Amino acid sequence: MENKTAKWLLDIINSIGEITEFQEKEDIISFSHYRSNKLVKRAIERNLSIIGEAVNRIKQSDSDTFSKIEHARAIISLRNHVIHAYDGISDENIWSILINHLPKLEAEVKTLIGE
Repeated sequence: MENKTAKWLLDIINSIGEITEFQEKEDIISFSHYRSNKLVKRAIERNLSIIGEAVNRIKQSDSDTFSKIEHARAIISLRNHVIHAYDGISDENIWSILINHLPKLEAEVKTLIGE
């Protein structure tokens, strides 16, 4: 694995860590709490865009690693949506990603870092 790829994988892990920290620090344990806290929502959206950009850079530089990230194209798509269609972001969609997909991505990336 190239050094650049390892750096981008660490960026993903760091962003997931920040999202988890925001949720814990602000006691964001339910959708209604998430929806009502604009500061945390924006911080989480920013970190999701960082994750998407890191995956996009991996796609352009390391196709082997990119192919091992299960939902890589959807992650990039989410980044584009957060960046370019910010006024159409669905709180429900973001919450679903936080609960259902982020833990899986974290485990996947940790495995890739360990390879």
